Amino acid sequence: MSKSTLAIVAAASAVAGGSLTALIFSGRKNVPPPTPVQQPPPTKTTPPIQVAPPPPVTSLPPVPPPVASLSPVDPRGILQYGFPGPVSDALSTPSHFASFNRFTRNPHWVAEHFTPQSLILKNADRAHSVFFEDPAIPPLFRAKLVDYARSGYDRGHQVPAADAKWSQEAMNATFSLTNMCPQVGDGFNRDYWAHFEEFCRNLARRYPSVRVVTGPLYLPKREADGKWRVSYEVIGHPPNVAVPTHFYKVILAEETPSSPIGRVALGAFVLPNAPIPNQKSLTEFEVPIEAVERASGLTFADRLPVERRKRLCQEVQCEILVREFDRTRQQGTLVNAGSATAGQVVEQRRKW
Repeated sequence: MSKSTLAIVAAASAVAGGSLTALIFSGRKNVPPPTPVQQPPPTKTTPPIQVAPPPPVTSLPPVPPPVASLSPVDPRGILQYGFPGPVSDALSTPSHFASFNRFTRNPHWVAEHFTPQSLILKNADRAHSVFFEDPAIPPLFRAKLVDYARSGYDRGHQVPAADAKWSQEAMNATFSLTNMCPQVGDGFNRDYWAHFEEFCRNLARRYPSVRVVTGPLYLPKREADGKWRVSYEVIGHPPNVAVPTHFYKVILAEETPSSPIGRVALGAFVLPNAPIPNQKSLTEFEVPIEAVERASGLTFADRLPVERRKRLCQEVQCEILVREFDRTRQQGTLVNAGSATAGQVVEQRRKW
């Protein structure tokens, strides 16, 4: 169909449509136009608050129960063969309680207790005592009598025999090598140190109960290059027993030992293992108890509240009383005692 033909059809359709429309409406009655309805004025509405829709709920996958991670190694398995240590041997005897150091073959510390009553008793004589190796220590770690032979050092008591005269068995216990350390003889063990031990005993004149903890120290020394080093001799063949550089005593003098709130006079002292002139004041060797703890790795009186503590050297005069001792007493008179005597002492030791 051509374009002209399309135009003609459209025009005809328009004319026919208009005639049809006029015919339809011409057959109706005259109806009045409808009365317009008064519409109320539009009400001003507040736009609704837009509320953000809740985030979609995402379903999480179930959490699996924790699974123990399997280690490919078992370090603690070494314990099936034994505990390597260190082992601190606790030694209890009638005269003292101690902890022994297997590495140095010396005690860590030795604690004793004496009272005015215990010091009055004279039931023992050191002439009946003998030095002996302690069977409570395995042979591999013991100090031996032969270690001290021709070493140039005394077998220095940590708890002196004179503090245990209340019983021969107690005095014998002080001659165990677990109560000994190598000490310089002249000028120290047989002199100033012995006077210091006497000072401790004299505290029982004022205090009803006195406790003393004694032990060795291995302190560093500043050398020519400005560096600090710990150096000490070891005696024995082969070398077996360490020679301490210093010794300490921590003193606890109890005013009312039966009272849980009684005051305690504390004193701590560190002395070099070397000759000391008798003219030296004991106060020159007084140190804070914390200094001994730091140097030794031990703690003393950590359960004693500060309010119960007093400073010993503020309560008493910390000076030694110089008097001549029998210089043979430090070594005992039965160093070469027969095996029967030594065996009796060792047998006693097994019962403690």
